[in-house]
Formats: sequence, C-alpha cells, structure tokens
Amino acid sequence: MKAIRFLAVGALLALAACSKPAATDKAAATPAAPATPPFVTVNGKAISQKLYEEYAMALARRPLAELSPEDREQIKENLVRVELIAQEAEKSGLVNDPEVATRLELARLEVLQQASAQKYMKDHTATEAEMRAEFEAQVASAPLVEYQARHIVVSSEDVAQKIIAQLKAGNDFAALAKRMSADKATAAKGGDLGWFGPRDMDPSFTNAVALLKKGDYTSTPVQTAAGWHVIQLQNTRDRTPPAYDDVKDRLSKIVVAKGFKAQSDEALKAAKIEPPLTTLPATPAVAAPASTPAAPPKN
Repeated sequence: MKAIRFLAVGALLALAACSKPAATDKAAATPAAPATPPFVTVNGKAISQKLYEEYAMALARRPLAELSPEDREQIKENLVRVELIAQEAEKSGLVNDPEVATRLELARLEVLQQASAQKYMKDHTATEAEMRAEFEAQVASAPLVEYQARHIVVSSEDVAQKIIAQLKAGNDFAALAKRMSADKATAAKGGDLGWFGPRDMDPSFTNAVALLKKGDYTSTPVQTAAGWHVIQLQNTRDRTPPAYDDVKDRLSKIVVAKGFKAQSDEALKAAKIEPPLTTLPATPAVAAPASTPAAPPKN
C-alpha cells in the first residue's frame, strides 16, 4: 500500500474554513431535499463526503477515484485522527489562543476571498470589444525588443569583480560560466539564457542588459535576489506581438480579473475605515499577453 503521510493540522485550516454554516431557523422551515448522510461521525460530529474528498485531494494530490481502497481507508483514518485532535484543542480552549485565533481568521479570509474571485470569474464574461481594447493596450505598452545574453551568477560581489577582471584579461566568458556560475542549468551552456523580454527578468538585470552593446559585458556586478551577476549581451531582435486569436483566452481572464479588482476598489472607497487609509492601492501592472520566452524566471 502506498504510504499516505499524516496531514499537519495547520494544513486543515483552509479545509475547515470551507465547511458550510449551520442552517438558520428560517431555512429550516423551508422544505428541503433529504439530508445527505455524513461520511463518518466522530464523537457526534458529522464529517461530510465533500470534506473527505477535499481532504483526500489536499493530502494525495489526486482525485479520490484514482486512489486505491487501502489509500482511501488510510486517508479516512487520518481525517478522523485530525478531527479528534481538533475536538481536543477546542475542549482545551486552544481556539482562544491569540495566535491560533489569528491563523484561523486568516484562513477564513483567504478562503472567502478566493471563493469570491472564483464566483466573479464564473459569473462575468469579457466582451469582444473589451478583449480587443485590452489587446491594443497590452501591445502598445509591451517593449518590442528581446535580448539574447549570457550570465555568470555568484554569491558575492568580490567574486563577481574577480570574474570581470579575468574577462578584461582575455578569458572566455562561456568557459568562466561553465566553471564558476552558480546557475548550473545555464552554466552547462556557457551561461546562455536564450532569448528573453525586458519583463522576463529582474528589473536590475534587464536595466543592465539594456545599456550593453552587442558583445559587451557588464563592467560592474549586477545584484538580484539570486546573487551577483556578470552579464554579456549576445544579440537583440525586434519582438513581434502575438496574434490576437492566440491570446484571446488569456485576454478574457485579464479583463475579468481587472473587473474584480475594480469592484474591490469601489468597495474599498465606500467602506468606513478607521483610521482611514492614507492612499488607495494602485492597480498593479498586468503582464503582456505574449508567450513567455525560454528564459529563467525572475530572480
């Protein structure tokens, strides 16, 4: 039987926040379909089939139907065990601990925010005109250039300075990258990053590349979260915008996501907040709908 690890109690916070509230007296007075029998009852507490299925997905990362009977039974045992621990925690008053209460509240907020966003995305559809307008705006704001470059990344500025000194002495960039770069994936290719756009890299990295001429390398190390880089520009080319039909699905999601953001902005403006916010959050930039070049993620 495939081993199924016991899921930490903390990972159950989001699942617990998904459980439905008890029916109100008004709802109880309304005729309803027969209640679904609980999947299992633990000390009188009913656990639904839906909760079991969500727990199985969170634990095994696969739908319940794809699991063996032994795995399903092990997950059931784990869920019962977690419920017993939770019941004991409630009896002991642990839910009143400030740290625990804060984590439970954060889980509630996250689940409700995600559910609201999903419902908005389901209930709203971008029009052709909205997608066309978004496409034109994205194309107009997207940098129409791509770079091909090599880099050597190391852990300290001093080491990067020594590499630059070796380059000035005539050493080969690719050979140094293979020997010294901490980025093993590109080191094997002499530091080659392939083609990438200005938005595909850390801004510090992109700004340094944009100042180089073909064949030149940075005369001072460039720092990002990954370390200290020495960069050589190999080539540049014009970047062709994607065809509208190729990115329609992504444009639709961008338009609807902006609608959800606008709705939350309006709610923020209308809310009574004490003390008031000094500034409203700015709308974040949305990445261009072009396909991502074969380049490493932002560091």
